[in-house]
Amino acid sequence: MKLAWLRSLESAHQDCVWACTWVPATDRSGGLLLTGSLDETVKLWNPEDLSVVRTNTGHCLGVVSVAAHPSGRIGASASMDSFIRVFDVESNNTIATLEAPPSEVWQMQFDPRGTTLAVAGGSSASVKLWDTAEWKLVSTLSIPRPEGAKPSDKGSSKKFVLSVAWSPSGRQLACGSMDGSISVFDVQRAKFLHHLEGHTMPVRSLAYSPLDPRVLVSGSDDECIHMYDAEGKTLFSSMSGHSSWVLSVDVSPDGAAIASGSSDRTVRLWDPKMRAAVQTMTNHTDQVWGVKFEAVGGGARGSLLASVSDDKSISLYNYS
Repeated sequence: MKLAWLRSLESAHQDCVWACTWVPATDRSGGLLLTGSLDETVKLWNPEDLSVVRTNTGHCLGVVSVAAHPSGRIGASASMDSFIRVFDVESNNTIATLEAPPSEVWQMQFDPRGTTLAVAGGSSASVKLWDTAEWKLVSTLSIPRPEGAKPSDKGSSKKFVLSVAWSPSGRQLACGSMDGSISVFDVQRAKFLHHLEGHTMPVRSLAYSPLDPRVLVSGSDDECIHMYDAEGKTLFSSMSGHSSWVLSVDVSPDGAAIASGSSDRTVRLWDPKMRAAVQTMTNHTDQVWGVKFEAVGGGARGSLLASVSDDKSISLYNYS
């Protein structure tokens, strides 16, 4: 496994770039890179040359998360203005505007079938589920209080939900909180299943393995990357090497590698079997907020990795 730098674009946005994801190819368009920035814009990029395809200016505060529907036809952006804008990728027209109270919109992700958009609910200590047919809020998955906690305890801030990830089957949903805990839910039954423990600081990023639905990877401010058996409730691997917060993690399409972005300004490639970083990329000059793999042509080999940073730049790497 290896990353080879392909290209970078400085000043891709006018302010820090906090989010990125890949828009799947359709019968009318190839795959695109979607980014969101504190400059209040969302941009779609052609990965061949990192040229701008479209720019979205629908928000009035910085964009903290972006998501792509598995059909490749719909995108979504979440902003500190407490709105989620759902838009048509090809026309850029707004499909729906979803409103949440202040600080209730953080990371988000469409489920594998594209029927539900899950949004990390910030200080509400919950994950909001939006139906994508009518764009209505259909469920709120609340993180239970710790056993023995009193209603008057001011513990909700510790359960501030930062990150969210769907299992490959779409049956389970995991979310990471400010206190370092990870909560796992059965979505169909809207039931809390269990907590995954191990981190001591905020869990900013989660990603399931595309090949093993039990394996959940997490990145935290404690500088560690954990691998859990999300169904068996066990932490089976912990990897360290970053010198600051781990802000983003993702699992390669072949399931053989993990990428991470950190406040230490590096992107690292990890071998889960070795439990160690096998490569460190130093293209960025500031915090790396997002890393995301995409398979080229739907294959597991010959994938791309994108990274975005506070330095306003985008970098692309080939993974093979």
